[in-house]
Amino acid sequence: MTQAFYTARKTLKNYANGGTVLMVATALALLVVNLPFSRDFYNSLWTHEIALQIGGFNLFSHHGHPMSIMAFINDALMAVFFFSVGLEIKREVLVGELSSFRQALLPIVAAIGGMGIPVLLFFLMGRGADYIGGAAIPMATDIAFTLGVLAMLGSRVPVSLKIFLTTLAVVDDIGGILVIAIFYSTHIDYWMLLAAAVLLAILAAGGKLAIQSKVFYLGIGAFVWFLFLNAGIHPTIAGVLIAFCVPARPVYAPKNYVKTIRRNIGYFSSEDEEKLTSRTILSKPQMNWLKEIESASDKVISPLQDMEDSLHPVVNYIIVPLFAFANAGIFFGDLQFGALFSGVAPAIIVGLVAGKFLGIFTFSWLAVKLGWAPMPEGCDWKQIAGVSVLGGIGFTVSLFIANLSFGTGDPYLSQILNNAKLGILVGSLLAGILGWLILFLTLPKKQTVKE
Repeated sequence: MTQAFYTARKTLKNYANGGTVLMVATALALLVVNLPFSRDFYNSLWTHEIALQIGGFNLFSHHGHPMSIMAFINDALMAVFFFSVGLEIKREVLVGELSSFRQALLPIVAAIGGMGIPVLLFFLMGRGADYIGGAAIPMATDIAFTLGVLAMLGSRVPVSLKIFLTTLAVVDDIGGILVIAIFYSTHIDYWMLLAAAVLLAILAAGGKLAIQSKVFYLGIGAFVWFLFLNAGIHPTIAGVLIAFCVPARPVYAPKNYVKTIRRNIGYFSSEDEEKLTSRTILSKPQMNWLKEIESASDKVISPLQDMEDSLHPVVNYIIVPLFAFANAGIFFGDLQFGALFSGVAPAIIVGLVAGKFLGIFTFSWLAVKLGWAPMPEGCDWKQIAGVSVLGGIGFTVSLFIANLSFGTGDPYLSQILNNAKLGILVGSLLAGILGWLILFLTLPKKQTVKE
């Protein structure tokens, strides 16, 4: 089994497990915001201010004003989420599914269709409307939720189909990052942006020089994030750019690491082994031998892989569920049934359910029929259709873009935001159910591809 394949399987497992936690957080948010005794607490919780202050400098501040908990989640914690996405993108480009152009071409083409068609449908339905600024909302695919749905089908799902969906979602994330960078940056302070560019250049130089210290990248990265936040560029972009600077090459090659272990283990004589069968105080030489092994262990794993592996549980089990809990709370008492059939909600639902399916499936079909890329091994068009529908689970990034589009605090836009959240929830739910149903009916009853 290749390293890329092993890494892909581990990533799939992490996202699938995280999808379950995400579903629970979403359901909890909907429950809490609609219970009379907890609604006010839920709504007021996110307005409290948060600070990380040394003297007069507060790292968690925007133009001199402390960030609210909601702003901290959406601008700071989600920057960590996008930092993790950036690490994943860099790894995929270097050794993963995006490292081979022909191998990556099918999910790339599918992702382009899956982003373009939903936006086009949204524009057609919302032409001239006051919610047209949210056209990018249905272009997103939530990798945690989609892989969570696939996990329900167990070993019936070919690994190649899971990898196709994961790679598609990574390319989709790249598209979302570009949209945020281009369309959600306003009132740019060029001096702060210049300062951030200088710090990024230092980080990039550190990456070229193979500086291994994670404190170096995270410490300077925190100030890059602060400068982006206050320069008018959305701070989540800083997370991605910082990730691209983290080196992917370790200090030691695995062969040198094995030699180091063998040499230091060899220092322990058979007499030492007998003494060390019980817990005891180590001698100074023994401590040095073991510390050299420990140091070598740190140097055989690149900072990129180490950070990505360390961040996966934090992102999947804390940051993304917390974001969902804070942003998915829709008070149904203010909603009118007609909101599902007029305004922003149906435009999002059509974009997620129909747009994603048409875009992903049609572009995949064209890429294969034109001979640009092969079909995923062990898959057929019915399974690609099911995955294309699952691509309409936009949830996390869709909510994020909806907040960027309408979360200004204006009461009128707040109502549009609430309706947009409704459209995201209904569209993602429909896509999840329909996609699961198609795959349940079309996948082989038993596992056909060994994992």
